Amino acid sequence: MTDPTRRDLLCYGLGGSAVMVALDGALIGEVQAQAPAQKRGGSLAYAQCSGNRRGGDASNTRHPYFMIDLITRSAYNTLTWVNEDLTVVPELATKLEPADARLNVWDVSVRDDVLFHDGREVTATDWAASFELHRRRNFASGQIQRTEVTGKHSLRFFLEAGNSEFPYVLAEYDNVVMPADDWQKIGLTGIGTGPFKIVSADPQRRMVLERNETYWRKGFPYLDRLEVVNREGQMESAINGFRAGQFDAVLNIDPRLVRQLQGERDTDIVPASSGDQAVIVLPKHPGSPFLDARIRRALALAIDREAIMRVVYGGSRWGWVGNDSHLAGTDPMFVARPVSRDLAKAKALLAEAGHPNGITLPTLYYAPQWPEMARYFQVVQETVKEAGIILPIEERPNDGYLNFRTGDADVTKGNFHKFAYTAVGPRNPGISLFRMRSANNESGYWSGPAHDRYMELYGKAMVTAGAAERKAIYAEMQKICAEEVPALLPAGRNNVLIKRPSVIGLKNHPQHWSIMWDGVSRA
Repeated sequence: MTDPTRRDLLCYGLGGSAVMVALDGALIGEVQAQAPAQKRGGSLAYAQCSGNRRGGDASNTRHPYFMIDLITRSAYNTLTWVNEDLTVVPELATKLEPADARLNVWDVSVRDDVLFHDGREVTATDWAASFELHRRRNFASGQIQRTEVTGKHSLRFFLEAGNSEFPYVLAEYDNVVMPADDWQKIGLTGIGTGPFKIVSADPQRRMVLERNETYWRKGFPYLDRLEVVNREGQMESAINGFRAGQFDAVLNIDPRLVRQLQGERDTDIVPASSGDQAVIVLPKHPGSPFLDARIRRALALAIDREAIMRVVYGGSRWGWVGNDSHLAGTDPMFVARPVSRDLAKAKALLAEAGHPNGITLPTLYYAPQWPEMARYFQVVQETVKEAGIILPIEERPNDGYLNFRTGDADVTKGNFHKFAYTAVGPRNPGISLFRMRSANNESGYWSGPAHDRYMELYGKAMVTAGAAERKAIYAEMQKICAEEVPALLPAGRNNVLIKRPSVIGLKNHPQHWSIMWDGVSRA
């Protein structure tokens, strides 16, 4: 098979007019084939410091949902990929288009020259079986009702509703292709199509991968061996390992370490254009003060977001001020908050809500999924005091994070997630803004007329083909977030990695799970 032309891939649409988010960019293979010749061979060991709440055990650690760092593209591939500019481009898809103007049925053709690590040809049957798992277990893919094999290398997706940004969903890190099997068993072998094959795995500690000699991208990868070591919550250990030569790179370091590391020899600092941000969940169970939007708005206005930039991130180069939506500051659809901080307005809102002398809020909890989280919450806690808000905050371990709840199984009777904080990575608006839906922990189970209007706008955006028209809708949705404050997203971080100068071609990514290892080599 020869690669389709760039135009063949990019011009998907209806009646010759482009719709939705264009697959803007050359094929991955074309881009990297144009790069200067790099040396083949050698190995690379890296440490990752991010928390993985789905870390596997001996039975599933090779599965893409449970890998040590969820950087699945070391061993697996998806239909599309979100590049470093957060633009969606093809990976294994050769054609991707909606069947009609409703945008709820999508036709996909896939490469016919791809082999699994065991040498078996990949067909649409494998893709359909893989998405049977994904639609059952994956947040973003839950919208897929079913798939239909339409040819040996083509299939059709049927969605529960139109989605103008469906190509981004197909790029999610765990939407990989695996050898067909029952959805409860698929993926456990660790066999994928990616540049490296998993050869050993120590659950939640270490994984070793070796070159896939039959990789579909001819001439790639460069490295013979790739090793990942988990250093979750052990930033000092990871940095010391790098200094001692144990690691060639460390991913997701504390941005505050940049000044210290800038003066060290044999160290390259590689920032991404954006990265994860902190969602401070405001639970709205019966009796919660967060049911009152005035209290939520007062809290949002009392936080000194610029202080977070100074104290936690050492300046705006390493982070951005959030707007209390899930969009990253670098997203072209992002709209800044009209007012970053207003203590007088915060106090007035509290008085209007019946708290003229201030308020003590319920204890909120966080887990140290990022090394800087303690400083982050200290800044939040101290700055809101100036508005008369006492915000008790306590740290809890990453273990048990998802199960830390209270009350009855029915959320309306008091069951709510007690954590203040969860980390979310930057995604397209279609995924990011959907996180504020009512039936979701991250919105604190937000409800009411403003929520209903928000979701009405969301539904409209999902069936709007033009990007400019969607941008106007998304701006109105962000305005609702700023006024209602279903959750707090005060600031985000730019992901930072360090590496040896001898490591060539390692690009950082706002979505750290989307880092590509194909074009990485050793000098």
